[in-house]
This record gives sequence, structure tokens and C-alpha cells, in this order.
Amino acid sequence: MSVLPDIEPASAPCPGTPQLAARIDARARDLGGFTVGRVLPSSARQLIGPFIFFDHMGPATFAAGCGIDVRPHPHIGLATVTYLFEGEIVHRDSLGSQQPIRPGDVNWMTAGRGIAHSERTAVELRQRGSRLDGLQLWVALPRSHEEIDPEFHHHPGRDVPAFGVGGASVRLLAGHAYGQTSPVRTFSPLFYLDAALPADSELPLPDEHEERAAYVVSGTVFCGNEQAERGRMLVFTPGAPATLRAVSDARVALIGGAPIDGERHIFWNFVSSSQARIEQAKRDWRAGRFAKVPGDEQEFIPLPE
Repeated sequence: MSVLPDIEPASAPCPGTPQLAARIDARARDLGGFTVGRVLPSSARQLIGPFIFFDHMGPATFAAGCGIDVRPHPHIGLATVTYLFEGEIVHRDSLGSQQPIRPGDVNWMTAGRGIAHSERTAVELRQRGSRLDGLQLWVALPRSHEEIDPEFHHHPGRDVPAFGVGGASVRLLAGHAYGQTSPVRTFSPLFYLDAALPADSELPLPDEHEERAAYVVSGTVFCGNEQAERGRMLVFTPGAPATLRAVSDARVALIGGAPIDGERHIFWNFVSSSQARIEQAKRDWRAGRFAKVPGDEQEFIPLPE
């Protein structure tokens, strides 16, 4: 998604619950008629492991003739990870990729030194109307990989590891956790999981990563004395054992990993360890030096002023 990340107070400590360091509530943001819940970055945390951006897209219902139209826009220094619970988005990028993403699939786009892409509702879905619910995350690349060549990889849902942990059904979207490894190529230690918890079930959090957080997609869960409903992220204390307990049927996204290697600057769709590099990316987009998106060359999102 093309956005100018805003950081505002949206968190609180969790007194009396030693497993938890903070809570972060999603803030509604209108992306031109389409509302997302913005979780990261926030005043409490810029990053969880290498994850520097977290948006919950929807749930949204589009009438016939409507859909999402995120026009071509650029990225540097990060990877975008798109995962849907419902609906479909057509991804196009300046490498020539054209790929519909559907529920259960993982789209991983590594921007590296620079890429442009667009995200739109397919023509056939637009004609009859559709629904959309999903997550888009950004992963900050380590300094050694910030300027690598851009890549795009699509992983069908059938290739994503699925297994049980406690009473939960878990899908490992990226990284490693619970002794399992996802086929998605990553560049630093991390984990990203989609977990379905039936009512009254429990899910112990993976303990092999220093930074961990859980975002409630739907339902209600408890961790210690802390309750979390849809739109709330719980940030866990490093090294502290923690378990989620579902009050109702719930769906939770778990993220985390090793702390990133140093400060990251973020402006619009650009992430870098160097402010000068971001200034260069701004000049390049303004001057039209990013490659065009084949099949979507007529429009673009201007650089925010």
C-alpha cells in the first residue's frame, strides 16, 4: 500500500502482566475510500524484530464497479509481505510480475535498491463486487541487503507449512518458529504466523526470537490478565514465557525476530539506514527515474510534499 506512515500515541504499558511490554491499538486510516488499521510504526515501537510497518486491510465490502486501486508507487530498503484472509488483489511491479494473490498465499516483494508496484482489484471481481480482508507488512532489510537487486516471489497457500501448536492451527508464513521453516526467502532472523484458536484453546508463544508480538485479527484472547480484541497488538517481554488463551474463536497474527541492525529512517514508502539515501529516492521518484510498471504505466502516486 502507498502510505505516509504516521506515528502518534497509540499504546500503553501493561501493568500487572509481566509477559507483556506494551499494547498497540490500530488507528483507522483512509487510503482514498478504503480504510486500513495502522498498527506499526507507533509511538511504542517503530519495529518488532525487522517488521517496521503493519496494516490490517479491511474487512471491506466493495459494491459492483468498485475495488481498490493503489496506483504505481516506489519502495526502497524493505520487503513487502501481503497475505489475505478473504478476497483477491492483483500485484504488478516494475520487474514485469503480474500475480493475483488469494487467501492463504504469500506475496513477498523485496525492494532492495528500488522497485515500483501497483495493487488493484481484478476486472472480473470489480464487475460483480467483492470483499477484502488481509494484512500487509513491511520488513526492513539488514544493511548488507538494503541495496540488493529487487525480487518478487509468490508462494501459493499449499506450499506454506501448516501444523498444530497447543490447541491452535498454525500456518508459518515466513521465517522459522516451533521447529518449522517457511520456504519464503528472508534476509534476517524472523517469524510471521497465522494462527486460528478455537474458543478455550491455548497457544504458547515461540521462544526462540527476542522480539515478539501478536495482533488480533478477529475474536478475543487473553495473555495473563490482559484482554485483546480485534485491532489490538500485544508486545511481549523479551525472554518471558507467554501463552495466548482464546475466549472465543480467534485469529491471531504473530510476528517478531531479532532486532534490526541499527536505526531506520522511514518516509512514505522508503526505508533506509541512511537519510541521504531516502532523499535520493525522493529525487529519483520525482524525476521519473524508477522503472515503470508494465501494464500499469498510465498512472502513478506523486511524492508527498
